[in-house]
Amino acid sequence: MARYLVSRSDVHQFIERCMKAVGAQSSHGSALAKVLVEGDYRGHYSHGLNRLDIYLKDLETGICAKDGEPLIEKSTVATALVNGNNLIGPVVGNFCMDLAIQKAKDVGVGWVSAYGSNHYGIAGFYSMQALKHSLIGITCTNTSPLVVPTRGKKCTLGTNPISVAAPALNGDSFVLDMATSAVALGKIEVHQRHGKKIPVGWGCDSKGNGTTDPVEVLKGGGLLPLGGNEAAGGYKGYGLSLMVEVFGGILSGSLYSENIRPWKETNRVANLGQCFIAINPNCFASGFEERMSDLLKIHRSLEQSEPGLPVLVPGDPEVLHITECEHHGGIPYHVNVINFMNSVAKDLGVNLIPTNRTIDP
Repeated sequence: MARYLVSRSDVHQFIERCMKAVGAQSSHGSALAKVLVEGDYRGHYSHGLNRLDIYLKDLETGICAKDGEPLIEKSTVATALVNGNNLIGPVVGNFCMDLAIQKAKDVGVGWVSAYGSNHYGIAGFYSMQALKHSLIGITCTNTSPLVVPTRGKKCTLGTNPISVAAPALNGDSFVLDMATSAVALGKIEVHQRHGKKIPVGWGCDSKGNGTTDPVEVLKGGGLLPLGGNEAAGGYKGYGLSLMVEVFGGILSGSLYSENIRPWKETNRVANLGQCFIAINPNCFASGFEERMSDLLKIHRSLEQSEPGLPVLVPGDPEVLHITECEHHGGIPYHVNVINFMNSVAKDLGVNLIPTNRTIDP
């Protein structure tokens, strides 16, 4: 099936139009558009335009604040506690990461914890902001319970993503952006929309048994921790997810684990907990970027186990997708995603996404 090609600016403007239609503050609509477009541009379709309807629903129902700004409640030279004031996640995330970066510039490290936040898109969007200042960036967030812990049957943890970005020479970088579940929920949803089965190890049914049916995962089942079942090391992903709860939920005083509202429910505020860290490598051994470049080179130059599949480092798949987008002159979207979002646009009474360009899959 052919894919629609849409320019970054057209997607950005579409998101802003939708946000304005539900009464969001203009700057907040722009902040969300930047995060979602970047997600798609980097190939993380599960956290891009595909996720817009969730933000719109939160704002339409009034369960998420449409205007205002985050508030610093506690602060030291290196740390801060921020009240997100129930604003959309990108607004809180940008505020907190900017604060962490400034503290890292001043004293070498900045650690900011936030409560009262909401879904903030791809975690890498925030860690990568540190790269512009030659800093290391780290972020993590808890989320609605979607993951079944090892040996359990009930969802008590979120996908709880972690991202670490570190600068290398000449604009190169290490960018880890991963869920602590085997996959993000959006990937299950994308498979469902495309009518495809999911790989073994991604999710389980309502009894905790592994399944390849995305419907069973979405209707009463849950995601598996990173690694899959216990024999495959899923308990390690389970442990990492709990670690995110420590840094995101417990440290900030937000909700955590099963106390967070179920995914897509809007009967109460999310009150997510998030963590943003910036580190100045110049406060440690000199030559950080040179050694980072060498580390990346060591792995990229490894002999391939399978011809045509080079060894990649975190961030490389995203660079390859960006290159594809640049080659085509736009972001390629599955037609179902564009059709779905245009149906949302019709309900809101806003102009649709232009769909006059297509490419073969």
